[in-house]
Amino acid sequence: MMDHKEIKQLVARSAVDALVRSGMKLGLGTGSTAIPAVHYIGELLQQGKLHNILAVPTSFQTVIACEQWGIPLYTLNSREIGGELDLTIDGADEVDPRNYCTKGGGGALLVEKIVAYASKSYAIVVDESKVVQNLGLKFPVPVEVIPEARLPVQRALEALGAEVQLREAVRKAGPVITEHANLILDIRFPAPIDPAELEGRINEIPGVVENGLFTRKHPVVFIGHADGSVETRP
Repeated sequence: MMDHKEIKQLVARSAVDALVRSGMKLGLGTGSTAIPAVHYIGELLQQGKLHNILAVPTSFQTVIACEQWGIPLYTLNSREIGGELDLTIDGADEVDPRNYCTKGGGGALLVEKIVAYASKSYAIVVDESKVVQNLGLKFPVPVEVIPEARLPVQRALEALGAEVQLREAVRKAGPVITEHANLILDIRFPAPIDPAELEGRINEIPGVVENGLFTRKHPVVFIGHADGSVETRP
């Protein structure tokens, strides 16, 4: 049986082999399953098996990984990218039966969503522990908020039935500060939610920058299992 690290490497490589081709404009995700995909793309570039990859990273973590592997970096605003990507590969914190996702455990949900929704195709890579029946019951849904709006947004989220907690930093006193100088409120629900409806309703709250529900871009999901198999769910 494979451990979690081996499963993540397996599923990341499987997605890259299935979907990535030379000349692509790629969105590259953040987190413990997406970064192995970045490493593998870097290996293929160094081996000459891939050429002319234009990468748009979703976080500082991804930027550093791309720099380490010599993957050319761009932004969505770069002339070569033109605001549109061929494919984005990213991980998820939870995936439900409709391939709706919760993302943002690493705090990069804002750019992750911008990049995903600017892509023609979208792929999610996860290990089997991330597959759930309902989002938002176990793993929290992150909501990125402007600092000045923290309390009003918290009250509005509670009015939607959410349990709200300000995300605290690790090895730093105080709250998590995102790469765009905002705060993150983590929310859970006591009963199943409608992720598609809630994604829109949360973003209507003044002071909310973005939330971690991903429902408007249907991905193909690659699921790695401990027995060494990879399930593809269109």
